[in-house]
Order: sequence, then structure tokens, then C-alpha cells
Amino acid sequence: MTPNDFIIREIKPQDNEQIAHVIRAVLIEFGVPKVGTAYEDKALDCMFETYNHPKKTYFVIEYQQKIVGGCGIAPLENYDGNTCELQKMYFLPIARGKGLGSKMINTCLKKASEFNFENCYLETLPYMESARALYKKNGFVSLTERMGNTGHFSCNLWMLKEL
Repeated sequence: MTPNDFIIREIKPQDNEQIAHVIRAVLIEFGVPKVGTAYEDKALDCMFETYNHPKKTYFVIEYQQKIVGGCGIAPLENYDGNTCELQKMYFLPIARGKGLGSKMINTCLKKASEFNFENCYLETLPYMESARALYKKNGFVSLTERMGNTGHFSCNLWMLKEL
């Protein structure tokens, strides 16, 4: 299995159930709190509809006709400024360690630039060390306080990248 066996594409309505399962499975794997994180987001069960709006998009990773990961961008909630948020980036183990994280981030940031965003923000957790290293490798820098209000109060690490 090589990175070329994986397809990054925009989400389709029929992907909703699979991507919701992927996100919840990864959150459970990492012991993420179910309150104050993406786990409790109503959007998880209707990702296509959630991201089917101007200046929003969500990409999935497909492997052998199964969804194994995803990531999206959307305007940063409750923030005055031209900043998007990198959202719901979760990969099953089969999609990790193959360079797909950087590829997915670049796909999302390219779209963010097409939407004319100036910055991209993200929130994460201290024990998601591999994810934080990936974000740093892709040009995100740590912030000392949160931006906007995503409702994910359990996510206490924040990063930003200028586009």
C-alpha cells in the first residue's frame, strides 16, 4: 500500500455515515473528552450538508472505496477577521504515516487561499503530539490564547498559519 492508493476528494452526501464513524473512532482511540470537543458536534452526522456552503469545504481520504480520514476548512466562528479554521482532521491508523496529513493540509490550505482567507487557525489537544508536529511542519505556529469561539472548550492548544 502506497500513498497513491489513497484518494483525497471532496465529500459526497453518501460519505456522511462513514466520516462520522471515522471521527468518533479516532476520538475514542485517543481518549478525547466527549464534551467540549468535536465528538459532540451535531455536524458529525451531516458533514456534507455542514460544509456545502460558501467558503466551506470538507475533503475525505478514500482507500478501497472506504473513507479512512478527512479534514475541512470553514470561516472561524465568532471571529471578526478573514480567518478560516482547519477542522475535523482525523485519520484512521491505515492512513497515518504515509504523508497524507501534509497532503491533506496543503489541499485544504489551497482551497482556503482560493476563498481569499488570510489566515488559518486550528485547535488541538496536548496529547495529540503527532498532529501538533504535523501542523508545525506545515507552518502553523503556536498561539498563547484562542481565537474566536468554536465551542471546543476542551481543546486548549491553538495554532495559526498565515496564508
